[in-house]
Amino acid sequence: MPPSIPYADLQRLLDDDVPFGDLTTEALGIGARIGTMRLAARDPMVLAMAEEAAAIIQLGGCEVDLIAASGARLEPGAPVLVARGAASGLLRSWKVAQTLIEIWSGVATAAADIVAAARAVSPTIAVACTRKNTPGTKRFAVAAVKAGGAVMHRLGLSETILVFGEHRGFLDEPLAATVQRLRAASPEKKLITEVSAVDAALEAAEAGFDVLQLEKFAPADVAALVQRLATTPHRPVIAVAGGVNAANAAAYAQAGAQVLVTSAPYMAKPRDVQVTIRPDS
Repeated sequence: MPPSIPYADLQRLLDDDVPFGDLTTEALGIGARIGTMRLAARDPMVLAMAEEAAAIIQLGGCEVDLIAASGARLEPGAPVLVARGAASGLLRSWKVAQTLIEIWSGVATAAADIVAAARAVSPTIAVACTRKNTPGTKRFAVAAVKAGGAVMHRLGLSETILVFGEHRGFLDEPLAATVQRLRAASPEKKLITEVSAVDAALEAAEAGFDVLQLEKFAPADVAALVQRLATTPHRPVIAVAGGVNAANAAAYAQAGAQVLVTSAPYMAKPRDVQVTIRPDS
């Protein structure tokens, strides 16, 4: 499977780490020797960026046998890839490939843990990761989130309509009028609003919003809102945001949330990857 990140972006990662050659390898005079590099999981992980790591090593001039694909759940010791080529290429690509897998497998693993916890209770629930990833890393974040079985909540401000309280502060009109204007301006878009109390959520539902994003609701409050909406003609999608993680995902799923919105995977600890490099003879 080809990498999801453009080769030009991967080349830039290599150029950032090795802008003017590998001084140590050149000074030792070992660059032409042929060797083999193996990458394996040292920690349990959901693998991410395996195809991109392989592409980086290939950009270094080496042949790669990719053993495990992104999205695979690996136990310690499980192989990821084997590469063969000149020491110059192996040593040049080594740390970039290793670090790429380690950082983003941490994100994928954390996302997968939230998905597993929530779907153990509600098999159809969606886990959506926010756009609050490190600026400049969106392509990598999206690939890692997908590897973990989650989806993206918003890729950016240009694709979705999400009305926050900060927006409403600039408005002087009833919520229903806001909904009417938004539907006229973007009739093909779902309308989402964030609310922080049950009464505000009921008001937004009555106004006609398609999705209610519940900010920092306790699971009991989510359940209470779902119960009250069940007796009304307004049935928006219920998304929960703010502090969602693997420890509370099941409780929110049990309460009736249909979407869990989270940034937690981006803060995950990297997963350790073991690298061995040896000469062939």
